[in-house]
Amino acid sequence: MNGVLSCTRAHNFSAGPGTLPQSVLDEVRRELPLYGSVGSSIMEISHRSPEYTAIEASARSRLHTLLGLGDEWHILFLQGGASMQFYQVPLNFLPNGGAVDYIVTGTWAKKALKEAARVGVARVAASSEKDAFAHIPTDGELELDPDAAYLHFTSNNTVYGTQFRKEPESRTPLVCDASSDFLSRSIDLERYGLIYAGAQKNIGPAGVTIVLVRDEFLRRRNLELPTMLDYGTHAAKCFNTPPVFAIYVVEKVLGWLVDLGGIEAVEKRNLDKAKHLYTRIDSSDFYRGTAREASRSLMNVTFRLPEKDLEERFVAAAKSQGLVALKGHRSVGGIRASIYNACPPEAVTALVDFMDDFERTCG
Repeated sequence: MNGVLSCTRAHNFSAGPGTLPQSVLDEVRRELPLYGSVGSSIMEISHRSPEYTAIEASARSRLHTLLGLGDEWHILFLQGGASMQFYQVPLNFLPNGGAVDYIVTGTWAKKALKEAARVGVARVAASSEKDAFAHIPTDGELELDPDAAYLHFTSNNTVYGTQFRKEPESRTPLVCDASSDFLSRSIDLERYGLIYAGAQKNIGPAGVTIVLVRDEFLRRRNLELPTMLDYGTHAAKCFNTPPVFAIYVVEKVLGWLVDLGGIEAVEKRNLDKAKHLYTRIDSSDFYRGTAREASRSLMNVTFRLPEKDLEERFVAAAKSQGLVALKGHRSVGGIRASIYNACPPEAVTALVDFMDDFERTCG
């Protein structure tokens, strides 16, 4: 094949791992056999080598640039995914005899609450489960413990297609699972104690989880923690072998985001994509959005067709047209188009055009 790809790249709407920028994939492909002048692949070099150290330093620098992080923030590259963070966060920050608050807005928020309850008292400050997780609770719905160590929320819900438009109001520090909308829009950093995000939705491949923790919040952590589960261990130094390849790709995606114009430009791009798709959904009764309009996600657009059989035909026909991974989560069904940062606008246009054709044919 002489290194030439054997098929046309599809428009990928996978909920995760999500699509990556074409330019990043091309660069990784070129560098994969030989990285720089080290004589081997990036996957074969020491994590303590100057070449890898430079990659990690660049990734940190680009995160500082994109988010406007000050020196009070620690940037950690951990393993275990967001699911590990569900337990690691309360293990570090739920004090003995204290409590924490959780806003439950979907599958992953429920899992985070369950893990926190293993450690101590984890309260449900609000839940949208009775509404089949179709909306984000308003600040008026929150029942907060003023003495809670933190308030945890999941900023975007991949299964149900909902998203917080802004941070929930709380006098306690916010802890956020931002796995599926990390670096997709601006946030109010001053409100947070800790933010974690699995890389595989918006900033890289699976294998690394970004944790941002404010130093003041870090100093509140519990004592006598298991070494590997203590955030302080990783804030102090590179304690063990990190997921080198995943961080290498993340560094390149962060550079791509900087080159796009930073968070402001990325947010506008994401708003435009989502508006295009939601406008099409709302233009007829053939397609029906599943999330309340005020809570709709810019990352995961979920909708239904009049019949399950039509949904199955829709997914199959879309795949034949190069539009892949549109089947909704197995727990809810329907259609889900994940349009993360790297999903190009032309992919959304292609999907909307297909929706027009499918409705004309099957509506």
